[in-house]
Amino acid sequence: MSTPREPLRAQVLQQMLVGPGLPLRRVEVVEESTSTMVELAAARRADPEAWPTPSLLVAEHQSAGRGRAGRSWQTAPRAALLASILLRPQVPAAALTWLPLLAGLATVRAVRATAGVEAVLKWPNDVLVEIPGAEPVDGWGTLRKLGGILTEVQPDGTVVLGVGVNVSQSLDELPVGTATSLALAGAATLDREVLLVALQEAFSQVAERWRDADGDALAAGLADEVAQVCATLGAQVAIERVDGSVLVGEAVGIGAAGELVVRPDGSAHGDDDLVAVVSGDVRHLRLDGGR
Repeated sequence: MSTPREPLRAQVLQQMLVGPGLPLRRVEVVEESTSTMVELAAARRADPEAWPTPSLLVAEHQSAGRGRAGRSWQTAPRAALLASILLRPQVPAAALTWLPLLAGLATVRAVRATAGVEAVLKWPNDVLVEIPGAEPVDGWGTLRKLGGILTEVQPDGTVVLGVGVNVSQSLDELPVGTATSLALAGAATLDREVLLVALQEAFSQVAERWRDADGDALAAGLADEVAQVCATLGAQVAIERVDGSVLVGEAVGIGAAGELVVRPDGSAHGDDDLVAVVSGDVRHLRLDGGR
């Protein structure tokens, strides 16, 4: 077991995660990476046999980490869990839209199980925690961002899935006021090795159920489980869409492809008025879901 800001032990992670009956086929830990997603994709292209699926690349520090919509993800060295996994999901391509939500579900479960922190999801790919006593922030309330997830489909059909979780950062080490860390959330442990192993095990279990249902998250029961931990559902939201328009309404559900289903303000309450949002930046205007 490691302590905050101590190096991750690659040999320990390999013993716990790589081998028959275990989640992975390869784990590599590097001291620094520009972006684990970029470097893992490049490594796979350069030598596919050396990087079988599933393989994991973990960095102690990222100098140019990537977030959603091209945003940066920066942390102090060894203060966060920064990892990307190379996958070949054995599901129809149309089902891949569920991957960020399923990875988010696994992350929530790992954080709750290891750190004792009641993490929740913000659709489509953020992990949040409630900070009691925090000054409410417009669009966030007292929720703060603990982590994020990003996925990219590669030309060979594999997928690189990146996960970043803030672990031991102090308040002045966080880049924005809407971010937090496990340390600030009062976590029971800040051990990144424990969190990483729990995350990989949780994701492996979720992915197996998803695969066995041929990518049908509804049939697998995973859609309901995602909904149970999604703070966006039941909230009044404002969604800035790709075309620049803003949709305001109540988030009422998650669709068959993982889209956010919204009832626009001023609409009737029939199903014909519902709007399915595939992508967009979501702001929580009011949280009524209590998740």
